Amino acid sequence: MARACWNNTVIAETETFETVEGNIYFPKNAIIKKHLKTSEHTSFCPWKGTANYFHVIVDGAENSNAAWYYSSPKEAAANIEDHVAFWNGVTVEE
Repeated sequence: MARACWNNTVIAETETFETVEGNIYFPKNAIIKKHLKTSEHTSFCPWKGTANYFHVIVDGAENSNAAWYYSSPKEAAANIEDHVAFWNGVTVEE
């Protein structure tokens, strides 16, 4: 079981996930969507492609760009399509 928490709140939980470069990627259906808000921020990885971001929201507090995903990953990262990973103070446990 993998779980992501921020601000004392579970924001994602799943039995099935992908691990890439030490990051746990949660299937989008494992995310509690009310805790995510779309961000305009992007970044680029040479082998995964362009990452898009979400702000994590809990009880009115916002953790900017604390979640990312690859909507159209390169072939080498196809296993994380439709998955979300967390950082920036979000606790992820396996």
